[in-house]
Formats: sequence, C-alpha cells, structure tokens
Amino acid sequence: MKEQRAKDHSFAPIDMMGAKKTGLRTQFAALCYRMHKGKPEILLITSRRTQRWIIPKGWPQDGMRPAQSAAIEALEEAGVEGKLHDFSIGVYSYTKNHVSGRALPCVGIVYPLKVKRIHERYREVNQRKRKWFSLAQAAHKVSEPELAHIILNFEPNKIPIA
Repeated sequence: MKEQRAKDHSFAPIDMMGAKKTGLRTQFAALCYRMHKGKPEILLITSRRTQRWIIPKGWPQDGMRPAQSAAIEALEEAGVEGKLHDFSIGVYSYTKNHVSGRALPCVGIVYPLKVKRIHERYREVNQRKRKWFSLAQAAHKVSEPELAHIILNFEPNKIPIA
C-alpha cells in the first residue's frame, strides 16, 4: 500500500486500519490552541491523580476518527470546543500509571484543535485545572520530552486546511 502524503511532508494521515494489538497502548490527544496578540497559546490541563500539566487525551472510541476522539477528550477534560484538524502533528511516548498500579507504555497521537468556545461547566471541571501558556512555557511545563518538542515546534499557520 502506498503511503499518502500531504503537500507539506510534516503532516500526513496516520492509517490505523490493520493495526495489531500490542503491549503499547495508543491514545489520541488534542493540542488545544488559540491566537493571542498574534502568537499561539496552548491550553494545558492537570492530570487527575498527579496534577502534572498535560494535554487532553483518551482512548480510541468505536466508530470515530482519531481526531474526533481527541476532540471529545478536549471537551470532557478541558471544556473546550473548536476547529478540529484531521492531520496529526506528532506522536509522543509516555507511561500511563494505571489505577491498578501497573505502568502502561503508551503513545499519544496529537491533533491540533483551534479553540473557539470555552465552557465554564464541563465534565471534569472539579477534577482538573486548566491554563493557557505560551509555546515555550507549555513545553517547559509538560514532562514528556517528545511532547515538549511538538509544542515548541507548533506553527498553526502551517496546518493544512481540511
């Protein structure tokens, strides 16, 4: 099967069809952003248990495209909605500490979401904090080096128009 590529090779659809189950878990993440005084800002949220700064992410949902799953997580975890882009802007690895105490190796596939609406009431409002950061600040706040790299190199004006 030939690999499809967008005009800008830094963006390409990720074909999850035919993927086999492995010990590595996949989650879909939303890089929620807005433009403020001409510069991008990133919305980070805290994790529920450790209160680390993260981006909204969750498990694949049946019948949904990966980017749609990421958008649902953004609404539930951060209370935001917006313009969703179907092109992944990167992948990062991390360890998810399961409630059972087991460490699960995971990858997060990141989709940009331009925030258009911020809700004051949302599903996890009492479980998380949310805050806007500059690219440099957000990259410094997250603990995953690959995610920090994705954030630092994020250029909203280079996202392909869907």
